[in-house]
Amino acid sequence: MQSDVTFRCDDGFSMPGVLTNPDGEPEAARPGLLLIYEAFGMNEEMAEVARDLAGEGWTVLIPDLFARGAKPLCVARCLRTVATGHGPALDDLDAARRYLSELPGVDAERIGVIGFCMGGGFALLLAMTGQYQASAPFYGMAPKTMPRSCPVVASYGGKDLALKPMPARLERNLTELGVPHDVKVYPEVGHSFYTKPVNRVMELVGPYTPLRLGYHEPSAKDARERVVAFFRQHLDGRPADDQPADDQQS
Repeated sequence: MQSDVTFRCDDGFSMPGVLTNPDGEPEAARPGLLLIYEAFGMNEEMAEVARDLAGEGWTVLIPDLFARGAKPLCVARCLRTVATGHGPALDDLDAARRYLSELPGVDAERIGVIGFCMGGGFALLLAMTGQYQASAPFYGMAPKTMPRSCPVVASYGGKDLALKPMPARLERNLTELGVPHDVKVYPEVGHSFYTKPVNRVMELVGPYTPLRLGYHEPSAKDARERVVAFFRQHLDGRPADDQPADDQQS
């Protein structure tokens, strides 16, 4: 079930968001996921990703970070925060996390974060806060240094020229920290390979930009399997290969 919600930020602002719950009544408190969208903002593709993840048994919240004013200014502020590691958007995301963790049926001790593009950068910043049990950044900017981190499953496109150094940087940081991680580069794809283009223009011009934008179903399917397995292990506490009966291959 997907619905529009609002939650109160630290400065009193009522931020809208989209909340997606799995169908049926939970037998026990379930993990929660904070989903941080890409620079295109809230759209049907992000809502579909939330519905897909909720189908795995997780409650998913997408906070609308661009609701604080004109979208171009909001985008610029958020991108600056991702680049510097400082900014009010991090306070808004923490308010979203608190709202999610306090929902009935959500286990506050099992909160994960997943993000795309700009959201992928935020997912790595949040991984260092000590408030999350797992992080899944997609083609996100990796911090130069990471003093700590929760377990991370990261996905990048090998043809994404803008983020070329990021996978190696992230791999090095996580290895030095000794935290569980899975950083994979998909050589045949570029940026935004997990989600379909938001419009026809992006579909046509995306592959010719330095980011090499474009959806790629085989890579997206593999990345999804990795993320779900990682979250099952680090949020659900199940072995990575422990799948529900409906997911088992015949």
